[in-house]
Amino acid sequence: MRVAVTGTPGTGKTTATDILATRLDDDSLPDLEVIHLNAVLDEEGLYTEVDADRGSKIADLEALSDWLEGRDDAVIDSHLAHHFDADRVAVLRCAPETLEKRLLERGETEAKAAENAESEALDVVLSEAVDEHGLESVYEIDTTDRDPEAVADALEAVVTGDREPSAGEVDFMGYLT
Repeated sequence: MRVAVTGTPGTGKTTATDILATRLDDDSLPDLEVIHLNAVLDEEGLYTEVDADRGSKIADLEALSDWLEGRDDAVIDSHLAHHFDADRVAVLRCAPETLEKRLLERGETEAKAAENAESEALDVVLSEAVDEHGLESVYEIDTTDRDPEAVADALEAVVTGDREPSAGEVDFMGYLT
């Protein structure tokens, strides 16, 4: 089984999947490797260029797909994870105001934090995930008022099949008005 954990940068993907990784060592849970795809992109140089304006690497999605080939028992963490084959896709969401604050606290520029907050309000990643994988495979998780352990609990429920698919339940459009 392959589970993609995706969402706008700052929604808590890496923190929650790190916690989930420690739990996956338990024999009662599926034996899945947690792959932090952004680290792979950096370590393997799987990007085509660097966007100087945004200070970000442009991922080579084909090269990342090739790298993922054969890694089928995995939880893939990245804002890009929904672009790859997956049985289940967990989309982490966060209120844009909270997201913007998190991004600024970790050193992102005001422009990049604002751009990501707007993308979150517009459901960009969720829409892409549903378009790519269908409603029956997408699990929306609001991380705004959840601590990382609770987010990991929700991810564990996705992995074990103890949670029903959901998409479109979180609405942050009010941020834009």
